[in-house]
Parts: sequence; C-alpha cells; structure tokens
Amino acid sequence: MIELHYWPGLDFFSGLLTHDQTWIEAHEHYQKQSYRNRCYVLTANKIDCLTVPVQSLAPHQPIREVQIDNSQHWQDRHWRCLQAAYGKAPFFDYYGPDVQAVFRKNWTYLFDLNWEILTICRKWLRTKLPVNLTECYEKVPAAGIFDARSRLNARKRTGNYTFYQPSPYAQNFGPDFVPNLSLLDIMFCQGPEARRYLI
Repeated sequence: MIELHYWPGLDFFSGLLTHDQTWIEAHEHYQKQSYRNRCYVLTANKIDCLTVPVQSLAPHQPIREVQIDNSQHWQDRHWRCLQAAYGKAPFFDYYGPDVQAVFRKNWTYLFDLNWEILTICRKWLRTKLPVNLTECYEKVPAAGIFDARSRLNARKRTGNYTFYQPSPYAQNFGPDFVPNLSLLDIMFCQGPEARRYLI
C-alpha cells in the first residue's frame, strides 16, 4: 500500500513491479513537501525539483480534494524543463508526446493528475499487475499488505530506499550516477530497458 506520487521515482516503481498487486491510498490526508506533488529530474546544472502548486489547504485536507493552483502555469515550466533536460535523450521523441499530452490537459485535482500519470507509466513499463484504490483509510492495513505509505520521503531522497536497489544506467548529464530520480529520467534515457533496472 502506497500513496500516489507525481511522476514517481524508481523506488516507487521497484515496489510496484515486485509485488503481486498494489493498493493506492485514496483516503489519506494530504502531506506537504512530499512526492505527492513533486518529482526530481536531472538537468545540465543540477537535480531539479518539479512541483505542482496546490491551492491553499484546510487542515487534514483529504487527498482527493486537493486542488491544483493552475494560475501558476506549472505545466509550461515542467514541460520546458523536461525538453531542456531530455530533448536529446535517446527515447525522448518516443515517450515525450505522452508527457506533453498530460501537460496540455486542464487538471483540477492533484489525485486525478497523479492517477493519469501512473496509468501512463504502467503502460510504458508493460505491467498488468493489479493496482487498486483503497475504499477507506485504515491506520493499520490488513494482514499481508506491506504498508509503504509515507516511507518514500522526498526530504530524504538518497541512501535508504524501501524497494529500490540502485543499478547505474547511462544518464544525460555528468559523470556521476544519480539514483532514484523520476521514472521520466530512466524512460527517456533507457526506454524499454528501464524495466530490468527496476526489478
């Protein structure tokens, strides 16, 4: 069981691909400064954090009620960043149109955006393992369900991973491998080979 992320990282997908099924927490309260509305990509100069702005939140805001602040034109910024970072990557022309289509839609709710992204990423990884939405919030999941909610921490990005065992692959920039970036990084750089780095 895990929460929905924005263009999730490799730790997220390593977990998804190595379990028989995944439960997405659909009834939690939104948590700030988390992967729920941000992802990390590698640009020419640094690791860049792409953040989806959200409208002001009430205390304990249910995740499915969190609305995106579209006045900030975040889609344009994110797409321009990805074009600059990965435009010359081997598989950008193949996967880029799917990403651009996401940014061309008008999204109201963060949860709906992230669900669409997860659907696209599962298609890219060619996985048909079941992904289910929880029907209610349970502080302790049923027996046999591994609780990964909030274990993948955006503020502690490196070092201890829940599922991911870093396996270096060729990235666009720099001599040093950067692990656990958004799935976008490995898809644009490795294409169909991405899956074997995650399992």
